[in-house]
Amino acid sequence: MGVSEPLVLGIETSCDETGFALVRGRELLADVTASSMDEHARFGGIVPEVASRAHLEAFVPTLDAALDAAGCRLEDVDAVAVTAGPGLVGSLTVGVAAAKSLALALDRPLYGVNHVIGHIAVDELVHGPFPERFIGLVVSGGHTSLLEVRDIATDVVELGQTLDDAAGEAFDKVGRLLGLPYPGGPHVDRLAREGDRSAIRFPRGLSKGKDAVRHPYDFSFSGLKTAVARYVEGVEDAGEELPAADVAASFSEAVADVLVSKTLVAAQRAGTGTVVVGGGFSANSRLRELFAERGQVHGIEVRIPPIRYCTDNGAMIAALGSAMLRSGVAPSAIDIPVDSGMPLTLVRA
Repeated sequence: MGVSEPLVLGIETSCDETGFALVRGRELLADVTASSMDEHARFGGIVPEVASRAHLEAFVPTLDAALDAAGCRLEDVDAVAVTAGPGLVGSLTVGVAAAKSLALALDRPLYGVNHVIGHIAVDELVHGPFPERFIGLVVSGGHTSLLEVRDIATDVVELGQTLDDAAGEAFDKVGRLLGLPYPGGPHVDRLAREGDRSAIRFPRGLSKGKDAVRHPYDFSFSGLKTAVARYVEGVEDAGEELPAADVAASFSEAVADVLVSKTLVAAQRAGTGTVVVGGGFSANSRLRELFAERGQVHGIEVRIPPIRYCTDNGAMIAALGSAMLRSGVAPSAIDIPVDSGMPLTLVRA
């Protein structure tokens, strides 16, 4: 990796993590994240105002820590990349406003990038350059999207998405049903490892009959969540002990089964041998196992970055900014707005 390649500062503030990273080409020099998750846990979910204030407090110390870790000065930065959307309006505004100030003060180009696509872009820092064409799956607390990617910086097509709850959101809701702490995802995952995946046959949304034909690449988890709620209610009404581990395992299997099946079908139909998975829910152990098992059976390479890059972080934003520089994408305007519902048709604002 030559020093002639641009040094990109990535800034992520879409929700409750304040992330900074420095990337040169495809080499990650530093990645530092401050989280306000503990401040939200007592409310049982993210409180936007709390998140925004936490970003303000953490911004400068976290930026300084990233620069120190990379052994760089702010003046060494060649471009600034920041999450422009989607996300919480207040959180996005803190990051974008600060990124504009840095870009103006340093006289450097600014790239307002798409947070969701960043979850895929970060994999280049781990597993190297992407193939010419691949299928990307982004699964997190707020997003479940299936993408066809020809160029991560310029050519991303959304094949399908969740029609209701995102995968991570469904896990949080089921966690509450089982009396587990917030956020539910990691707790349900741990409990599921102790249970029987085949104990309860929960539904696989949009996977059969006309639904599968109309929505080959879309997802739905609200019916599954309702099925879990009815099962739990039925057991409690009968005065029986709830087999919580079996519920968690069977629920996890239903979610992973649908995600893996639809993604691999998309890869086969697109004629590509590579799938890249990103987002906070890609840390789920059963999802990783099932992708590895079925990917091998179908001869499809499944790339999933290490868990530390699954949750929101500055590395994914710096990686996408670096990819834009390599592809010759023009910088964003200095007056770009934040876009809480930024569509996947926009890689750069």
